[in-house]
Amino acid sequence: MFATWRERISAALGSVALRIDHVGSTAVPTLAAKPIIDIQVSVSDLADEPRYVPQLEAAGVQLRSRDGLHRYFRPFLGHHRQVHVHVCAAGSPWEYEHLMLRDYLRAHPGAQDAYARAKRAAARTWHDDRWAYTEAKTEIILDLLRAAERWAGTI
Repeated sequence: MFATWRERISAALGSVALRIDHVGSTAVPTLAAKPIIDIQVSVSDLADEPRYVPQLEAAGVQLRSRDGLHRYFRPFLGHHRQVHVHVCAAGSPWEYEHLMLRDYLRAHPGAQDAYARAKRAAARTWHDDRWAYTEAKTEIILDLLRAAERWAGTI
Protein backbone atom coordinates (compact mmCIF):
# COMPACT_ATOMS: atom_id res chain seq x y z
CA MET A 1 0.00 0.00 0.00
CA PHE A 2 2.88 2.39 0.77
CA ALA A 3 4.40 1.84 -2.68
CA THR A 4 1.07 2.62 -4.36
CA TRP A 5 0.59 5.82 -2.37
CA ARG A 6 4.23 6.79 -2.79
CA GLU A 7 3.80 6.65 -6.56
CA ARG A 8 0.55 8.63 -6.38
CA ILE A 9 2.15 11.34 -4.22
CA SER A 10 5.30 11.43 -6.32
CA ALA A 11 3.27 11.86 -9.51
CA ALA A 12 1.23 14.65 -7.90
CA LEU A 13 4.13 16.58 -6.41
CA GLY A 14 7.08 15.88 -8.69
CA SER A 15 10.23 17.63 -7.50
CA VAL A 16 8.35 19.48 -4.74
CA ALA A 17 8.58 16.26 -2.71
CA LEU A 18 12.22 16.04 -1.71
CA ARG A 19 11.55 12.80 0.19
CA ILE A 20 8.61 10.45 0.58
CA ASP A 21 9.06 8.07 3.49
CA HIS A 22 7.05 5.32 5.13
CA VAL A 23 6.98 6.18 8.85
CA GLY A 24 4.91 5.14 11.83
CA SER A 25 4.16 1.68 13.15
CA THR A 26 3.36 0.09 9.79
CA ALA A 27 6.90 0.99 8.66
CA VAL A 28 8.32 -1.34 11.33
CA PRO A 29 7.87 -5.01 10.36
CA THR A 30 6.24 -7.08 13.13
CA LEU A 31 5.18 -4.03 15.18
CA ALA A 32 1.49 -3.99 16.11
CA ALA A 33 -0.21 -1.31 14.05
CA LYS A 34 -3.55 -0.02 12.86
CA PRO A 35 -4.05 -0.70 9.13
CA ILE A 36 -3.28 2.90 8.21
CA ILE A 37 -0.05 3.83 6.45
CA ASP A 38 1.74 6.96 7.69
CA ILE A 39 3.60 8.74 4.94
CA GLN A 40 5.98 11.63 5.52
CA VAL A 41 6.60 14.03 2.66
CA SER A 42 9.52 16.44 3.01
CA VAL A 43 9.37 19.74 1.15
CA SER A 44 11.77 22.68 0.99
CA ASP A 45 9.28 25.27 2.30
CA LEU A 46 6.44 24.11 4.54
CA ALA A 47 4.78 27.54 4.41
CA ASP A 48 4.52 27.44 0.60
CA GLU A 49 1.26 25.46 0.67
CA PRO A 50 0.21 26.33 -2.92
CA ARG A 51 3.06 24.11 -4.10
CA TYR A 52 1.67 20.97 -2.44
CA VAL A 53 -1.81 21.32 -0.87
CA PRO A 54 -3.89 21.43 -4.10
CA GLN A 55 -1.78 18.66 -5.64
CA LEU A 56 -2.19 16.36 -2.63
CA GLU A 57 -5.91 17.08 -2.49
CA ALA A 58 -6.19 16.20 -6.19
CA ALA A 59 -4.38 12.94 -5.35
CA GLY A 60 -7.08 12.07 -2.82
CA VAL A 61 -6.03 13.40 0.60
CA GLN A 62 -7.47 16.47 2.30
CA LEU A 63 -5.60 18.96 4.49
CA ARG A 64 -7.03 18.42 7.97
CA SER A 65 -4.67 20.35 10.24
CA ARG A 66 -1.56 22.47 10.29
CA ASP A 67 0.90 23.56 12.92
CA GLY A 68 4.38 25.06 12.87
CA LEU A 69 5.99 21.66 12.32
CA HIS A 70 3.86 19.89 9.75
CA ARG A 71 0.64 19.63 7.76
CA TYR A 72 -1.64 16.62 8.17
CA PHE A 73 -3.73 15.10 5.38
CA ARG A 74 -6.07 12.13 5.22
CA PRO A 75 -8.55 10.82 2.65
CA PHE A 76 -11.69 12.85 2.11
CA LEU A 77 -14.78 12.06 4.16
CA GLY A 78 -16.52 9.00 2.79
CA HIS A 79 -13.33 7.44 1.42
CA HIS A 80 -11.52 4.52 3.04
CA ARG A 81 -8.86 5.86 5.41
CA GLN A 82 -5.79 3.98 4.15
CA VAL A 83 -3.22 6.69 4.78
CA HIS A 84 -2.22 9.66 6.85
CA VAL A 85 0.12 12.02 5.04
CA HIS A 86 2.36 14.32 7.03
CA VAL A 87 4.16 17.10 5.16
CA CYS A 88 7.17 18.60 6.90
CA ALA A 89 10.18 20.75 6.07
CA ALA A 90 13.24 18.89 4.82
CA GLY A 91 15.96 18.88 7.46
CA SER A 92 13.53 19.77 10.25
CA PRO A 93 13.39 18.15 13.68
CA TRP A 94 9.97 16.69 12.71
CA GLU A 95 11.50 14.91 9.71
CA TYR A 96 14.54 13.70 11.64
CA GLU A 97 12.68 12.39 14.70
CA HIS A 98 10.17 10.35 12.71
CA LEU A 99 12.87 8.72 10.58
CA MET A 100 15.14 8.14 13.57
CA LEU A 101 12.38 6.55 15.66
CA ARG A 102 11.35 4.30 12.77
CA ASP A 103 14.94 3.16 12.24
CA TYR A 104 15.53 2.65 15.96
CA LEU A 105 12.42 0.50 16.30
CA ARG A 106 13.42 -1.54 13.25
CA ALA A 107 16.79 -2.26 14.85
CA HIS A 108 15.59 -2.96 18.42
CA PRO A 109 12.97 -5.71 18.89
CA GLY A 110 12.84 -5.07 22.65
CA ALA A 111 11.85 -1.46 22.02
CA GLN A 112 9.22 -2.68 19.55
CA ASP A 113 7.78 -4.95 22.23
CA ALA A 114 7.66 -2.17 24.84
CA TYR A 115 5.96 0.17 22.39
CA ALA A 116 3.46 -2.50 21.34
CA ARG A 117 2.54 -3.15 24.99
CA ALA A 118 1.98 0.56 25.58
CA LYS A 119 -0.12 0.86 22.42
CA ARG A 120 -2.29 -2.10 23.38
CA ALA A 121 -2.84 -0.73 26.89
CA ALA A 122 -3.77 2.68 25.48
CA ALA A 123 -6.12 1.08 22.96
CA ARG A 124 -7.89 -0.92 25.68
CA THR A 125 -8.42 2.19 27.79
CA TRP A 126 -9.08 4.73 25.04
CA HIS A 127 -10.60 2.66 22.21
CA ASP A 128 -13.29 5.29 21.69
CA ASP A 129 -11.13 8.43 22.00
CA ARG A 130 -8.41 8.85 19.39
CA TRP A 131 -6.86 11.94 20.99
CA ALA A 132 -6.66 10.31 24.41
CA TYR A 133 -5.14 7.20 22.81
CA THR A 134 -2.46 9.35 21.20
CA GLU A 135 -1.78 11.22 24.46
CA ALA A 136 -1.52 7.94 26.37
CA LYS A 137 1.42 6.93 24.15
CA THR A 138 3.35 10.17 24.73
CA GLU A 139 5.52 8.94 27.59
CA ILE A 140 6.71 5.78 25.83
CA ILE A 141 7.35 7.72 22.63
CA LEU A 142 9.47 10.28 24.48
CA ASP A 143 11.41 7.46 26.17
CA LEU A 144 11.95 5.78 22.80
CA LEU A 145 13.07 9.06 21.23
CA ARG A 146 15.67 9.55 23.97
CA ALA A 147 16.95 6.00 23.44
CA ALA A 148 16.94 6.53 19.67
CA GLU A 149 19.00 9.73 20.07
CA ARG A 150 21.61 7.84 22.09
CA TRP A 151 21.61 5.04 19.52
CA ALA A 152 21.86 7.46 16.59
CA GLY A 153 24.92 9.00 18.22
CA THR A 154 26.69 5.63 18.05
CA ILE A 155 26.02 4.74 14.41
